[in-house]
Amino acid sequence: MNGTQSLRLQLSPSPAFATALAVLHACAALCIVLVLPSVSGVALAICLMALGLAAAWSRALLKSPSSVRAIELGDAGASFELAGGERFSAEPAERRYVNRFMVALPLRRPVRRTVLVTRDMLGEESFRALRIWALWGKLPGVAAKQLPA
Repeated sequence: MNGTQSLRLQLSPSPAFATALAVLHACAALCIVLVLPSVSGVALAICLMALGLAAAWSRALLKSPSSVRAIELGDAGASFELAGGERFSAEPAERRYVNRFMVALPLRRPVRRTVLVTRDMLGEESFRALRIWALWGKLPGVAAKQLPA
């Protein structure tokens, strides 16, 4: 081993995030119908609802072939595995958004997209490790003297 550590995080679907996406898109669709009560307003609202369902399907429920199913973190960067089996390494942007409920990782090269991971997509310790990596760019470690014998 070359001294660098890595951590593989397997994401699971988030029904709460999917529900939030669908409900928020439905609220936006209702606002459009209230402001524009015509055939074009209803058509736009239906398209917005469909967009919300598609986002929930691919981003929260991880059912699309382009959904991120696993993240491998290391000191050198991150690689991602998609539901379709494809793997790619990407350079995360300097600005990452971290709070106690979610982590947003904007990616720059070779693809431009943002990976959003909510708290219920990972176990408690895995989510903590992802938050630390997103903030500091390093995985949490334990000094050799602290390890059990």
